[in-house]
This record gives sequence, C-alpha cells and structure tokens, in this order.
Amino acid sequence: TEMKIAVIGQSLFGQAVYKELRKDGHEVVGVFTIPDKDGKEDPLATEAQKDGVPVFKFPRWRVKGRAIPEVVDQYKARGAELNVLPFCSQFIPIEVIDCPVHGSIIYHPSILPRHRGASAINWTLIHGDKKGGFTIFWADDGFDTGPILLQKECEVYRDDTVNAVYNRFLFPEGVKGMVEAVQLIARGKAPRIPQSEEGATYEGIQKKENAKQINWDQTAETIHNWIRGNDKVPGAWAEVNDSKLTFFGSALLENGPVPAGEPLQIPGACRPGLVTKEGLVLFGNDGKMVLVKNLQFEDGKMIAASQYFKSSENTTLELTEDEKNIAEEIRTVWKGILSNVSTVEASTDFFKSGAASMDVVSLLERQKTRYKLSFSNTDLLSLIVIQIVIFLYTVILRSKKNNNFYKNRVKKNQVEKNVNNMTIRMPHQLFINGQFVDAEGGKSYDTINPTDGTAICKVSLAQVSDVDKAIAAAKEAFENGEWGKVNPRDRGRLIYRLADLMEEHQEEMATIEAIDSGAVYTLALKTHVGMSIQTFRYFAGWCDKIQVCLGWGAPDIFIPYYSVCGIVIPWNYPLMMLAWKTAACLAAGNTVVLKPAQVTPLTALKFAELTARAGFPKGVVNILPGAGSLVGQRLSDHPDVRKLGFTGSTPVGKQIMKSCAVSNVKKVSLELGGKSPLIIFSDCDLDKAVRMGMSAVFFNKGENCIAAGRLFVEESIHDEFVRKVVQEVKKMKIGDPLDRSTDHGPQNHKAHLNKLVEYCQMGVKEGATLVCGGEQIPRPGFFFDPTVFTCVEDSMFIAKEESFGPVMIISMFKNGDTLSATACTFNSGLRRNQIFDDIIIVLMTPCLTRAGIVFITRIVQATIFPFVSSFKMLFFPLALFSGEEALNEYLRTKAVTIEY
Repeated sequence: TEMKIAVIGQSLFGQAVYKELRKDGHEVVGVFTIPDKDGKEDPLATEAQKDGVPVFKFPRWRVKGRAIPEVVDQYKARGAELNVLPFCSQFIPIEVIDCPVHGSIIYHPSILPRHRGASAINWTLIHGDKKGGFTIFWADDGFDTGPILLQKECEVYRDDTVNAVYNRFLFPEGVKGMVEAVQLIARGKAPRIPQSEEGATYEGIQKKENAKQINWDQTAETIHNWIRGNDKVPGAWAEVNDSKLTFFGSALLENGPVPAGEPLQIPGACRPGLVTKEGLVLFGNDGKMVLVKNLQFEDGKMIAASQYFKSSENTTLELTEDEKNIAEEIRTVWKGILSNVSTVEASTDFFKSGAASMDVVSLLERQKTRYKLSFSNTDLLSLIVIQIVIFLYTVILRSKKNNNFYKNRVKKNQVEKNVNNMTIRMPHQLFINGQFVDAEGGKSYDTINPTDGTAICKVSLAQVSDVDKAIAAAKEAFENGEWGKVNPRDRGRLIYRLADLMEEHQEEMATIEAIDSGAVYTLALKTHVGMSIQTFRYFAGWCDKIQVCLGWGAPDIFIPYYSVCGIVIPWNYPLMMLAWKTAACLAAGNTVVLKPAQVTPLTALKFAELTARAGFPKGVVNILPGAGSLVGQRLSDHPDVRKLGFTGSTPVGKQIMKSCAVSNVKKVSLELGGKSPLIIFSDCDLDKAVRMGMSAVFFNKGENCIAAGRLFVEESIHDEFVRKVVQEVKKMKIGDPLDRSTDHGPQNHKAHLNKLVEYCQMGVKEGATLVCGGEQIPRPGFFFDPTVFTCVEDSMFIAKEESFGPVMIISMFKNGDTLSATACTFNSGLRRNQIFDDIIIVLMTPCLTRAGIVFITRIVQATIFPFVSSFKMLFFPLALFSGEEALNEYLRTKAVTIEY
C-alpha cells in the first residue's frame, strides 16, 4: 500500500532512504532538512529538489521548548500519514511527531536500549561490544525510548572503526531496514515492542570540546577500543611532549616479541611507546600492545606514526615545472570545494575550512581521474592540510613514474554496465604479463547472462599461442623478475593488499558473479566473494611462516617453490575456486597461469585487474579465458608448467593426469565429481533434518561439489520427510539473482540446464517417482524447477550419477544394516552427511570410514582452514585446497647435504 510520507532528516543516509521509499512507490509529500551550510545544501535536499518534492529548511522547530506555530502549520499542510526520520540532528516537537495517523519512526545505530544518545556507534566500539546493529523505533517524547519496530544485528570486528561498521552494515542495511519498516506499517503488521530498561545505557555525545584524554592505566584492548571508538571524530588524544597529540588507525597486536623502535615518553603510560617502522606501539597495563598508524598535531598536521621523530623535517620539495602545475591544480580543486575560503594557503585545513564528509568523495574521484592515484576515503581524511597533500602527491607520483613495481598496468578498455544500483566495470581481454590484451587473431566469444540468456559482453578467447606467452611471462617473472626477489613478508603484504582491494570491490564483484554465473547476489556477497577475501587473508599470513629445517650430520631440508603453476577452475563458484587454489599458490611464492571456466570468466578477469592495482609484478598472475580442450590441454602438456591444479569432471581429470605424466611428470592435484550421501535416521529432529536436507541439495542451485547427491531416509519418517520437503520447495522464490528476496536463481548455463532436463527424464524412464519439478521453467533464462525424486533404486542412473543441480534423490532404508552396503558403494567419496540423535549409531556406520569429509548434523559448512581429501575417485592422489595442507601442495621438499 502506498503511503504519504514526510522525510525529516539529513545526510547521504537520509538521501538513500528517500530514494528507496520513492522507488517502493510511496509519495514523499515533503522533505524537512537542515539549512544550507557555507552555501552548500544537504544531499537530501538536493535529491528531493531534483524530483520536484517540496523542501523545507527550518533552522529550528521550537524555541525555549515550545513548538514554533508557523513551522508546525507548514508541516501539517503537507498531509503526511507517516514521518520517517532516517537521521535527524534537530529536535522535532511532539506536535509533529504525533501528527500523522501512523506516527513517526526513527533510525538509531545501536541495539536499543543499549547506547541511547547521539554517539551510539562510538560507544558501541568504546565498550568493545561484540555485536552492533540498528533499531527502528516509534518516536515518543523520550530520548530514544520509544517502542521498537525492527532491529538487526551485525558482528563488530576487533579492529573496526566507526566508518568501517557504518559503511559495511549500518548504512546499507539501515536503508533496507527503513524501507522494510515502512512496508510493515503499510501492511498493518508493524509491531510496537516496549523497550526494556534492563541493560539500558545512555552516553553523552562525543565532541571535541568534551572529549577526555586517553586513560593509559587500562588494558591494551580498552585503550584500543577508546581510540577506534573516537576515530575520526572527535579523536582520541593525549598530552605528549607538552603538545596535544591525536591518535588514529588503531589495531591490537598479537602476542609476540616487542618490535624494535625509538622510545616515546607518554605521561601516565605504564611504559614508553615505541616509534617503529610500522607505526607507534603503545602498551596497556596488561603488557599487551596496540599499534597506531596515524597521528595528528594541534595545528591539524597529520603524519604517519612511524614518522613521528621525522615530523619536524621540512616537507617542502623542489618542484619541477610540471609538479608546480599539479600543485596549482590541487589548489584549484580545493578552492572549488572550499567556496568560503578566499585563498588556499599551505596550512589550509580541509575540514576546518568548511568541507563536509561528502566533499571527500568529490576530492577522491577528482584525484583518481586526474592523477591515477588510488587513495581510500580514510587516506584522504588524513591528508587534510594542503601542504602535506601536495608533498605526498608529488612523492607518490615520482615514485610511480620511476618504479615499475607499482606502475598502473591496467588498460581502461573495460565494459561498463549500470546494474544492481551501481556501475560495474569488467575487463574482458586476456591478462598476460601484467596487461590486458586481445587473443591471438582477435578471437572472442559472448559470455551469457543466465538470468535472461542475453550476452553480457565479448570476451577474448585464448589460443595455444596465448598460453605459451602467458607461461613464458610467468617463468620470466619467477626466474628473473621482481617476484623472485620479494621477501616472504612483503609477499604477504601484497596479498593482504589484494584482499583489501577485493573487499573494497566486494559488491561489484558479487554483482558480476551474479550476472555471469547466476549466483544469488546475497550468497555471492557472503560466500562467493566474502570467503574468497578470507582465503587470501588467511594465506597472506602464511607467507613468512614457511620454515627451513637445519640439522647436524643429516641433509638440511629446504622447501622451495614449483615456479610456474597452472590452475584450471570450474564454473559453479568462479571466484571462490580461484581463491582456494591461487591464494595458496601465490603465498608459496609461485607464479600462476589460470584458466577460468569458459562460461564464467568475468570475476577472474576483475581479479586480474585488482592484482595489478595491488602492485603485483607483471607476469605473476595470468588469466586466460578459453576452451579446456585448448588452454587446459596446453597447460597440462607444457614442460615449463611444474604443477597443475584442476577442479572439474572425472573424465577430464583422468585426461589431465595422463597428460601431466607424459609431458614432464608434473605434480597434479584433482578435485573431481562427487556423489555424497546424506543419511537421516528416525531419531532425528525432523524439522531440522528437512532444513538441512534442503540446504544440502539446493544450496547454490545444487551446483555444489559437496551437495548431497542422494538422501537415505529411515522408513518410519520417510513419508513425512518427503511431505515437508515438498512444502518447503514450493515456498522457494525463484527469480532474478539480484533481487534480495530470491532464494533460487538460474542454472549456470544452457548446456547444464539441458543436462538436468535429460537427467530427470532418465529418472522417470527408469521408474523413479517424480514428486515435483523436473522441468525447465517457462521464462527467459536458464531456470530449472527444484526437483524431488523418491523410490530411487540402487541400479538407477540417478542413484549413481551426480546431477550437479537442484535435484533431491530420496531412497528409503529400514535400518542401519540394510543401509551400509548401499551408502558405501559410491565411487566418489568426497563426504558423508548424517543427521541423528544417537552418536553410537552414527559412529558405527561403516561408510564413515570411506569419505574425506564427514558432516554430522551440520550440512554445507565450508571453511578455509581444514583440508579436503577423498579415499575414492574424487581426488587423486590428494587434492587439498584449504589450510596448511593446501600450502604444501604448492611447495616441494628438497634435501641438501653440505660438506663442511
């Protein structure tokens, strides 16, 4: 139901809520925001005026506690049915709050009743809360005390800052939450849950005027929480060398040796700080350490904490004529933003001169476009004095000009599309030797969007000669390039930087994954991309922990790299499969030539772009979209490839293993097809078993290597289990993977869809009972109806062969004895799943001994830490893609005897 809404508030958050409410069909009858500041109007006002919505900019709503009648009358004239306050810094009188028929709702960035007040995010971090989130509540005449309508929680990570929590969760999910709250009100289903006073807290607003000095007589974690909770505003400060020093960019250090550094006396601290090459190390009263990255002096000058004792050095440079022109251009940009400043001097402070946080975005985009420098918003928030900005720009530009290691090697020939409320930019050429290039002869093909069957873009199609060029580049990078000279710690830093860039582009990469593979966007965001980021961070930490064993009277054991490694990945998890193999390969010090699946090349090519941005030397990472018969075969045959990792079908895996043996007996690891059983005993929690069975089969549209290929359900619960499963299947929303409410997207590509149709036809032909599904859905794209088969006998094709799709195969068993022989006959033993109540029964099941992974009462739980192995035909000899074992797959052990 559409509603007439008054939006009362300000900021980019208010603007985003306003836009989404209009998109949802509601009529915004008026926007009430703050007056212009220094000639700049609030972004909410700008957006509303573009749409022709009346905008009111009242300086105040009340005087001496009483509502201003003229202001209230102008508000009432708009006839709002609901007030929405997304972020509002003004006091709104109760006459306005209670006026609409539906009242007023307010967004608050904490889980009320905890952290009532204006600095809720700051206090969430200062108190070290492990959970954060937001509340949407019904406004009343108290301070954040109204009844609760809706709440959503998020994890608060150890080193989160206010900006990090806000940008990751509170802003995007808060916008969605406000829209959801209005929908509930419109449908008459919005709750009014009274707030409990138990656990309620109210903390004052954090301002520079009232910010207290850091109390050093606390644990390191408490000091860290205070610093990050005040970063960037108002800033955690202390008196150091008779001057006020403000601390930014705090992180807890793991227990370990105290780093080397120059002592810095800090009054009140239990011991002096240490200025190290990484930053300023501070100590809590528990002896643990905190690392601070940036410091700000009273005059506004911001420096890297590692440069504290060098901060008095002159930061002027003898500029060339070109650099003088750049400096003048930077001043002109600042002058355009700081319209109230007559002259931009060397000491001009960006924020003290009237700039707002949204101006940082403008500044960031201008410097990206003009100077090709990659600063984050946080970096620019640090560079607030123009003299320092010009100095650093000049130094970095000179460094980029003279240092090939950080050259911008990414061509701008990208495909742009406006989709999922953002502009995505997709490389579409081969990535060889640090450059995006066309394939030999200009060969290309269309990559298809499975949602509607249309072409996304043309992608270069690698030829054998392109594979040879990529292998030569990878070999050169390893043997003679900079990669071979990078020490392990710096290699880890590069991989960490890559993970950070992936996180910055997480939404863009998830969108690309959704349109190229059909993955549901929310799953792609969390799993396809999210776990890939985690994987690179995990293996980055391994780089400087690969050890050499030395002994007396025996050979010394060295663990060298393989050099050039070939990697061939599948289409079901395009980015995650890349991450699981490539992260370990790079951490071990190898170079990579990777072939993504021909039908899903785009996230791999975006990944290639990010490796260049991160500063990986040319030739270290090479990406070749193309046919397996050409690219994959050439990687298997090439004598300069010393290790090959493959994920795909069993027949192709056999051919690769043969080619690797014939060519140069290269090391090979294979992850092949699987048909894993899920065994459900009668003493299970049936509703839980249904949920787990659904997840085990239909997760990621069934395109899952550890999916439950066949369910064995004990006879006494079989019929009820099937009935409940069918009920749940019918509830699944099938549709556009970019729709946040979609449960089930399209199958990956047309050929796979056709195979699923044939698979189900074979099941019906052999006598299995088709309970539901089994057909393509009549709509554009490659959508397949989630399917359930029962009465499946052991001899049937669908009992033995993997569907790799949303097909649930159910067989009934009488007891554990009749089950054992059947469940253990699978040739593809990736994993076994069991749902039960009696642990003795399950541990006595013989098939437990024949799978590389066993899941007990928890299905489809992936992690980057344990390894995966198999005792049958899924892997040979052992394919390990997680944890330390995965790292060892890309290392070789060598014994060296030295005579002395």
